[in-house]
Amino acid sequence: MEFRPLDASGSQAANSAYYDAFSKGYEQARGKNAPRGYHELLDTLEAELVARYGAGKDVLEVGCGTGLVLERLSRFAASATGIDVSPGMLEVARSRGLTVELGSATELPFADERFDVACSFKVLAHVPDLTLALREMARVTRPGGFILAELYNPNSFRGALKRFGPKLAIARGVNEGDVFTRYHSPAQGRALTPEGCRFVTARGIRIVTPVGALMLVPGLRDALWSAEHALCDSWMSRFGGFWVAVFQKLG
Repeated sequence: MEFRPLDASGSQAANSAYYDAFSKGYEQARGKNAPRGYHELLDTLEAELVARYGAGKDVLEVGCGTGLVLERLSRFAASATGIDVSPGMLEVARSRGLTVELGSATELPFADERFDVACSFKVLAHVPDLTLALREMARVTRPGGFILAELYNPNSFRGALKRFGPKLAIARGVNEGDVFTRYHSPAQGRALTPEGCRFVTARGIRIVTPVGALMLVPGLRDALWSAEHALCDSWMSRFGGFWVAVFQKLG
């Protein structure tokens, strides 16, 4: 399922320009500016999943942005490396002292079998050639290692909101409709298993939270935080707005 306006080409140049614009205000409602908020919930659930497979190992994050998740990964990984198409995003990530490089998900500038875990969050849905991106992530992963690929799920509260709701502004003159976006159901996500890999499991994120703004309500925030943690690895994961497939590279 593809939600794509006419001006969102999905090219590296278009995505780079979009995220450069986004980088200027990206952390206004994220990180230390919104403790225990909606975005911290997402980052926590994503980083916890990576820790399950990447603690003490070499980890790559594809599409690291300003490094909010990558910084978490660096706390438990033997090495944590990030890559992104946006110089603006990477400038912020480097200010955190993180190891990052400029590059594309479909042409990773790393040798074969360089990492134990390759992960990507809130990025792959914006890559037109998703099959190539997953193939690249598998290429740089060592045999026995893991690929964690987060997709946007149409069968979710978030999917319905993004499909029928307004396009939110991300910068002056730029909104969410200005970037290529494609949605995949869990079944479609499993079918994307890279060659030479096997599907292991999945985690669902933002399962019972209809809109992120509800996390601003103190009592409700705590209830949603607990519910999302309790359900993320259950059968309810199939309804997560963000659906993270875990693949293992055979060998």
